Amino acid sequence: MSDVPTHAAVRDAVFSIVAKQGKVEVSALTPASTLKDFGIASLTAIEILFEIEEKFDIDFPEQGADLDSGTLEQLVDAVAAAVAKKHAGAG
Repeated sequence: MSDVPTHAAVRDAVFSIVAKQGKVEVSALTPASTLKDFGIASLTAIEILFEIEEKFDIDFPEQGADLDSGTLEQLVDAVAAAVAKKHAGAG
């Protein structure tokens, strides 16, 4: 069983996925950024979620992440919480 990634590691991975899928530079992303700030359409946002779920082997509930108005930090927090919950259940 692997260790739970740190919040910083989750943030780095999420930012990397958002940058790749949204075709923006990672350096342009901030915790207060939203996907809309970069013109990321809802289909791309869904692809971002799928890639995050695959990367961390987690599942978001339907309303688990607010992709319309939520910030990247809120997305990172949701991913970190889901990862922690998964690891707590596995132990």
